[in-house]
Amino acid sequence: MSTNIRPEISVKNKYRISKHRFYELRHFCLQYGEWKRAYRELDGYPSQSYATDVRSPQPGDPTERIAEQKLYFRERMELVERTAKETDPDIGIYIFRAVTKGYSYEHLRTKDRLPCCKNVYYMLYRRFFWLLDKARK
Repeated sequence: MSTNIRPEISVKNKYRISKHRFYELRHFCLQYGEWKRAYRELDGYPSQSYATDVRSPQPGDPTERIAEQKLYFRERMELVERTAKETDPDIGIYIFRAVTKGYSYEHLRTKDRLPCCKNVYYMLYRRFFWLLDKARK
């Protein structure tokens, strides 16, 4: 399921970002599930999961490398979570589900009982990506 939203909006819209930047940020958010899975897999023991790079062993403390990797994933997850909350305290959880799982407005409205109209939702959806754009610069 994906959110069908036009990547380009009017120049007059205050939450306008370029089409390609929108796609970049959207795909960034869709990686949330991968980050969460990789974060959980990093338990402090060396393994051959995709979260650790076993192809090119690095000198140094393996515990330090794992901590750095966990920090890498945690920072990205927190950025998406924080931006969703900053977008709107009440609708933020719905925006978070949309951007991390690709849910559409219709899915959120019917399955999750989204408490706002389509125009408000898409305005907040655009605001989320505008805020994320500012945070990622």
